[in-house]
Amino acid sequence: MDPITVDVVIARPREEVFEYLADIANHAEFNDHFMVDWRLTREDTYGVGAGARWKAKMPFNRFPWGDSTIVEAERPRRIVEVGRTGKFNRIRTISVYELEPAGKGTRLRFTFESERKLRTDAIADRHGFMKRKLRKSMRRLQSILEEDYGRGTRPTIAGGPRKPATDSPFRG
Repeated sequence: MDPITVDVVIARPREEVFEYLADIANHAEFNDHFMVDWRLTREDTYGVGAGARWKAKMPFNRFPWGDSTIVEAERPRRIVEVGRTGKFNRIRTISVYELEPAGKGTRLRFTFESERKLRTDAIADRHGFMKRKLRKSMRRLQSILEEDYGRGTRPTIAGGPRKPATDSPFRG
């Protein structure tokens, strides 16, 4: 699919926007209008290696689950996520957040691209749908950071707080 690029200017310092985006658990707050049932892939949700799995709300989508993992976090300029979605996780995705100073705020350029493996995967690649949803995501991100308004739910790790293993029969 051709890359989708969405720009937004956020009236916050670049470092603050970067810190928010580098925590993948925050992504559910501004994407929850079309990505639901977020599950974190590890306890540490910040920086390189942090990932999440989610379900896309898309009409006629038989294989809604997808995932994304932060693979590059170049403070305070750029964050790159890679992931997979679609049937058997065949469709590879890449998302790039580029942050540039813009007056007293930050210009955020978000680029999303997917790579199909088979021609039939084109059914899951809906360019117009994704462009509309990503524009809304960036508007929601802007309102969250500027006005603290429009926050969705932040995912947590299933099972509650982690406890050290005590009296385990597997301790050696």
